[in-house]
Order: sequence, then C-alpha cells, then structure tokens
Amino acid sequence: MKFGLIFLIVLGSLLTRETDSAKILSVFAYPGPSQYIFASAILKKLTERGHEVTSISMFPQQKPVKNFRDIYIPENANLVADLLTHVDEMQQLSKLENMMTMYDIGLSMCPNVFRNKEIQKLLKSSEEKFDLIIIELFLAESLYGLARHFNAPIVGLSTFGTTSFIDRVVGNTSPPSFLPSVFTPFDTKMTYRERLSNFIQIGIDNLYYNFFYLPKQEEIYKQFFPNAKISLQEIQKKFSLVLLNQHFSLSYPRPYVTNMIEVGGVHIKQIPDLLPQELQAFLDNATEGAIYFSMGSNLKSKDLPPEKLQIFVNVFRSLKQKVLWKFEDTELPNKPDNVYISKWYPQPSVLAHPNVKAFITHGGLLSTTEAIYHAKPVLGIPRFFDQPMNVANAVKRGYAKSVDFKTLNETDLKLGLSELLYNPIYTQNVQMYSKRLRDQPMTPLETAIFWLEYVLRHDGALHLRNTGADLNFWQYHSIDIILTILGVILFVLSFITLVIYKLIGLIYGKRSKRKTKSKQN
Repeated sequence: MKFGLIFLIVLGSLLTRETDSAKILSVFAYPGPSQYIFASAILKKLTERGHEVTSISMFPQQKPVKNFRDIYIPENANLVADLLTHVDEMQQLSKLENMMTMYDIGLSMCPNVFRNKEIQKLLKSSEEKFDLIIIELFLAESLYGLARHFNAPIVGLSTFGTTSFIDRVVGNTSPPSFLPSVFTPFDTKMTYRERLSNFIQIGIDNLYYNFFYLPKQEEIYKQFFPNAKISLQEIQKKFSLVLLNQHFSLSYPRPYVTNMIEVGGVHIKQIPDLLPQELQAFLDNATEGAIYFSMGSNLKSKDLPPEKLQIFVNVFRSLKQKVLWKFEDTELPNKPDNVYISKWYPQPSVLAHPNVKAFITHGGLLSTTEAIYHAKPVLGIPRFFDQPMNVANAVKRGYAKSVDFKTLNETDLKLGLSELLYNPIYTQNVQMYSKRLRDQPMTPLETAIFWLEYVLRHDGALHLRNTGADLNFWQYHSIDIILTILGVILFVLSFITLVIYKLIGLIYGKRSKRKTKSKQN
C-alpha cells in the first residue's frame, strides 16, 4: 500500500513537471492520413500544455486550434493516390521493385516540400525560431536539414515501429535472426529458410538505401541547403529521441536503445468521443451484434472491382448482424437493409461500442492497434507494405482470420466472419492482448509528452544518445575487429604451416641424405 502511494506521488510529480513554453516545428510530409492521425494527438496535446506548434503537413486543422499554425503542402497530394490506383499491379511486382517504388516517393516528396512557397518564406525568415523539430522519419531524410537550419534539437516519430533506416539515427539494433523485415509476413520465430529470406531481404534493403537512395537524398539536402557545413549523414546522428508507434503487446518484445520510446496507441482516447446520434442508435439496436468494415484511409471501398464489391454485398445481406461499411460514395448499388454506409466513421468510437463484434480491416497498424485496444477480433484483408505482416501476426496470435483479396470469394469471407462471430476463442485472445496494452504506468500520450518535454528541459538531451550511433557499419558490427582476429589467426596458422612444412622438408632431406650415403656404402 505504501509503495503504491509513493509510486502515485512520483508519477504525479512527473506529469505535472513544468516545462517552459516552447516553439515547435513538426514536419509530416508523407501524404498518409493515418500517419498524421498518430502525430496530431501529440501535437494537440503540446498546444494544450502551452507550446506553440507549427505543423507542416497535407492535413490542416478543420477548426482553429489555439497555439497551432498550419503550413499546408498540397504538392504531395497525388504521390500515394496515384500508386493506390494500381494496387493490384503493385502486388505483381517483386519485393525489390516494391521497395524501389517506396523509396521513389521520398525522392519526390522532399523537394516538393522545399519548393512550397510557405516553406520558402519560413526558411528565408530571420524572425522564425524554433526550440524543437519533430519530424516523421519515413522517407524524409533531406528534411532533417531543417533542424540544422533552425539550430534546434530534432525528435523523430515513426508511425510503424522501427526498421534499419530508423535504427541508424539512434544507433539501435534489429538482429535479422529474429526481427522480420516489414516486407515479409514472418514473425520472430522463423525457420531456417525464413531467416535466410529475411537476412537477404534486409541486406538488399540496406544496400539499396545506403548506396542508391541516401546519396540522392544527400543531393536534395545540398540543393536546398547549399551553405550547410555538415553532411546529411552527420545530421542523422543528432537525433535526441525517437517515438515509435509500437508496443510489445502489439507485436513482440525486442531491443531498443534508451532514446527509442514505444508509444503505440498514442492516438487512442481513454474515453472515446460520443458517436453521432444516428450512428449510436443504429449500433444500440444491433441486438444480434454488428460488424465494422473499413479498408483504411488510403484504400477506398468504392474503388473495389465490381465483382469484389458484389461479394461483400451478397455476404453482408446473408448475415443477421448489422454492418457499418466505410464506403466513400453516397450510393451503394443493391445495398442490403442491414448495412449502414458512410464516407467516414469515428473508428475508435465505433470499435468501443459493445455491440460491435468483429472488424474487417486492411491490417494497417493504427487499425490493428485500435482493434486490440477495444478487444475486437479481426478479419484481415491485407494489400501492401506492413499490412501482410500485421495480419499474419494477428492470425498467429489467435485473434484474427485472414482472406486473400486476389482469391476472395463469398464462401471464404462468410466462413471467416462466422469463425470470428461464433468461436469465442478469438474474442478471448484479443481481450488478453487488450489487457496487456492497457496495463501501462502512463498512457502512451502521457509518455510521449513527458519525453518530448524532457528533451526541451535538458537542451536536446544528447546524454540519452549511445555511442553506437556515431560508429560506421564496420565498427558497429565489429567487422574490423573480426577481420583483424581472423587475419591474426590466418597469419599464425600460415606461420605454423610454414614451420611444419620446413620441418618436414628438413626431416625428409636428412633421411634422403642418409639413404644416399647407405647406397654408396
């Protein structure tokens, strides 16, 4: 009891610790709505605590927010939209081709930001000062130069956990022996063949990133910061902190350095917002339960091929449960009576409703996190990037079923839903993971705010950084040491071999002389 009281006092002191009001620049250039949903919860909380936030993104606030300034960058609007119209074609590409396509987005995205008129004003202004830069780490390397330009500490946010190019900014390690690439559907318990495939995939990714992609980002950096005195790779070593949209209950335990902090679920409110009255009534009257169907913020249900669309319509019509369908058009041909369509739903609030019994999803990390938090079993229909891995992990953990979009048919879809709805093991499993995710000393949002303000309070908190971030590849993995040891061993073995060879030569030489003498005698 006494320990609990002391813990609460310490926790309270941490949460109420004052930090002077700071000017913060946030940079989220990637045109993905879900990525910005993750960030906006943090940015809004910072403004509530008195900080002034300038946000560079494609998603300006719909209503004025105190202490919040938007810089809108519409130039990147079509970068991902163009790709999503060819999702089926992308699935036919090799992993290498998909990887190259992904990196190409970054090489177009960053120059678009720098060329934006408002960004140019910001860069040329002598009055603009910032105390902290918060930047999304996904495909934004040349934008790291903003930290150097404004001479401010830099913090990275990753909306999908970490990977090798994120690890490098803080010197973290991700052993490929048990940590799968986001381009694979593997989990931490890999077979020999899976480990081999994972090792090759990560190796190819690292080679392409370091020798093809990163040099091009360096060129962009030099183009827009021609007077920069340090290289882009040196700036990468200046990160004070990285906040990750991840938690061990969402994926798996793994190593992190001190300044890499998990804040998975940061966007989820502890008390969900109220549902619109009509939607609340629809779910309240779902006495047989309800199913929520959304393919995320990027993929549009209205763009599904007609034959796939008809499969969903036919299956939903055959169910006694009601269905909420995120459908981005005003009309759904032959809409069943038990289906409610809308272009947008307050997803966390929908999933929080007790009558929602299952969630049909593309398997994005935010959607997966919300499903776990609100304890809803999942029917996954993954399409690209980390979605296959997220859904595969959910299936292995026992709270999800998966169907392949390419071979989707009415039988598989209905069987998958029936298994989730009528076999209680799926709900029991996701309730267990929900309990683990919720069991934290601080909420993810409180954790994120604490560490951001910690960086502000401690002038960049560079004492959190480990020396590994300053080492090159050969030093970090001790390859130079291993090669030295192997060289010494090889030298010693060669020397010993040479000595033995000489000794054998001497011995045989003496014997041959004796034989010659004996023959002469």
